[in-house]
Amino acid sequence: MLMPNDTRQHEKAMAMYVILVATYGERQLKPPRREPMVELIMTILSQRTTHANEALAFKQMWEHYGSWEAIRDADTAELTALIAPSNYAEAKAPHIKATLAQIIRERGEANIDFLEDLPVEEGLRWLLSLPGVGVKTASLVLLFNFSKRIMPVDTHVHRVSLRTGLLAPRTSAEKAHIHLLEMLPSDPHVLYNFHVSCLRHGQKICTWSAPKCPDCPIKHLCDYYRTVYEAE
Repeated sequence: MLMPNDTRQHEKAMAMYVILVATYGERQLKPPRREPMVELIMTILSQRTTHANEALAFKQMWEHYGSWEAIRDADTAELTALIAPSNYAEAKAPHIKATLAQIIRERGEANIDFLEDLPVEEGLRWLLSLPGVGVKTASLVLLFNFSKRIMPVDTHVHRVSLRTGLLAPRTSAEKAHIHLLEMLPSDPHVLYNFHVSCLRHGQKICTWSAPKCPDCPIKHLCDYYRTVYEAE
């Protein structure tokens, strides 16, 4: 049974979900936008960079090497230069090489489709064992590609959830993965659209710097708006 505060947070999460999906559009979870190996490596590249730079880094890497095996065996300095648009390439290049090496060694090929058949907790543990793969990357792969019941929390989802008061102040991104999952229905479609809608909202309205609060469709639900604007 939900405690009163849990019930309030669940109701708030669902009210946000309805409005944000109406604002930014509902998306189908399947078919996946990218095949699982591409999703995994591009999500590693996406860390602390823009979508455009992530895409450029992957394009340059793939056009140069043309296979996962060639990327695994690449000269680290050369790979670092190719993925430089993604930022922090000096850390990402060895992680990508080591991740590919581990997958190919354990699975016999660069393929993670077997995660479809694993329980979400087991799949999460396996992905987290890969070099450079954190809970955000693992959660994105499991939800986006395999429709697992898991809640990815990137910087935008985290910011929106903290500012609205859906999460308690100073809740870490790691704990947010758990708390948001508890608030939302056990439906991968809902989890996916909550993630995508909060991401879009964080990019367009609830930006890190100078959020556009007066234009926000969920300002009546937002603790930050109430504190900063209504208090004036």
